[in-house]
Amino acid sequence: MRVAIYGAGAIGGLIGAHLARTGHEVTLIARGPHLAALKEKGLHLTGHSGDFTVHPKATEDAREAGPQDFVIVALKANAVPGIADKLAPLLGADTGVVMAVNGVPWWYFYGAEGPLKDARLPSVDPGDKLWQLVGPQRVIGCVVYPAAEVVAPGHIHHVENDRFSLGEASGIRTERVAALSAAFIAAGFKAPVKPDIRTEIWVKLWGNVAFNPLSALTGGTLARICGDAETRAIAKAMMSEAEAIANALGVRMPIDVEKRINGAAAVGEHKTSMLQDIERGRPIELDAIVGAVRDLGKLVEVPTPMIDTVYALVRQKAELLGLV
Repeated sequence: MRVAIYGAGAIGGLIGAHLARTGHEVTLIARGPHLAALKEKGLHLTGHSGDFTVHPKATEDAREAGPQDFVIVALKANAVPGIADKLAPLLGADTGVVMAVNGVPWWYFYGAEGPLKDARLPSVDPGDKLWQLVGPQRVIGCVVYPAAEVVAPGHIHHVENDRFSLGEASGIRTERVAALSAAFIAAGFKAPVKPDIRTEIWVKLWGNVAFNPLSALTGGTLARICGDAETRAIAKAMMSEAEAIANALGVRMPIDVEKRINGAAAVGEHKTSMLQDIERGRPIELDAIVGAVRDLGKLVEVPTPMIDTVYALVRQKAELLGLV
């Protein structure tokens, strides 16, 4: 199987290392010192899934890779629209594009029933570039659960978890998603094929829409935000608004909001990805995780006063720091 990983950082590198180790023809698309290390020394993985090094092809130019069976996009959501045209050399007639990206996906309404069928989300796909240049028919949804980090160029440390939930927008178990799932499982991951990937997207997004921006504002860990009565109340209000939107879109959460918050609290002194990006001076995924939820609320006429307030505060902070 020919697989290109577009964005071979922590998560992309983790996937690429495992697939390469099991014999797939993997191309890692990266840049800078990380790319240089990949070319010189290979990709070294440590942590939860073992200690090993692989030597897949690595490049900055997708044209060197050519058409693939699958392209796995593992970038920050805010970077994805900018690579829409760069994916073209990787796309053959039957190439599947796996969006291992946080937040509300740009293809969310592809093939959906009702008046919102094929609706676009400008906050995550400005100018419909991804919709037009990649095409939602190519997409396989992917919800990412592992935690990993690039600890040095060419070195990825796998912190925990090994699950990637997969699913077609149609809910059909196609040959391509079954083949991808089988490849992931053979590589050492849990990779269930979900008949309703949108619900799984919402369950992860449900916590992210509150905890990510609140941590970016306060600097607090999950334990701190959930353990403080006032910030917990803000998180609950934001999550209740998000749940109302999900319900209006036909999604029912499998647990109640208090249990979801308690689950986050149990993770402990963990810094969200948005807080980590703030601390490291990197652009944040504000629109995909928070802004797009506001957009969905407008589409289904569900008010989001608390989400709107927190979004405005985080956006101004990010603008002042030059991170949007």
